Amino acid sequence: MNWVAYGAMFALFLFSHSIPTRPAVKRRAVVAVGARGFTILYSLLSLAMLLLLIRAANWPDPVLLWPQSAVTLTVTRIGMLAVCMIFALSLGRPNPFSFGGAKNDAFDPSRPGFVRVHRHPLLLGFLLWAGLHLLPNGDLAHVLLFGALGGFAILGMRLLDRRRQKELGMQTWQTLRQHAKRAPLRTVFAKGDVRRSVYALFAYCGLIAGHSAFAGVSVLW
Repeated sequence: MNWVAYGAMFALFLFSHSIPTRPAVKRRAVVAVGARGFTILYSLLSLAMLLLLIRAANWPDPVLLWPQSAVTLTVTRIGMLAVCMIFALSLGRPNPFSFGGAKNDAFDPSRPGFVRVHRHPLLLGFLLWAGLHLLPNGDLAHVLLFGALGGFAILGMRLLDRRRQKELGMQTWQTLRQHAKRAPLRTVFAKGDVRRSVYALFAYCGLIAGHSAFAGVSVLW
């Protein structure tokens, strides 16, 4: 395997994300499997392609830009626990600003949950995931991989802001955002967060234990 194959996998990853979300394609898919079915299938496709792309980053001959160290590995391990917490506290919670939420009509800006910290919590998690994985992976193929994925997360935040501003109206969007930012910090945590935190810990342990299976690299201490 070489750089050409890696580049082809990168292109396939981009196509697999962009084509299903085109309006005409998405409309037909939603008619066929329903909105929920489309979301589930698209999420599974995205995850599968991401895992394939991560494995493909091992194909090219390594071009080392900086060395790996015990410090960078430790920082990444600790930081990933925070990423798991962000996902656990955000998935399925009302969030009219971004994706990954549920029952957005029930969003209360006086008790915004993690939206108090960032209006795009899942994309923030993806950005942190990419940045943390850059630290111990200083070869060119992985720098391109995690750098690009981090950039996609930032771009996604901007695109979602524009989309939600159009859907909600700029005045409503700004009002909700301002009220959420002014909410007390204690409102970041909501009922059920202890249970969600336990789920995050289990997910983190699963990622550590299974990392060699899906990424090809063991991160066990």
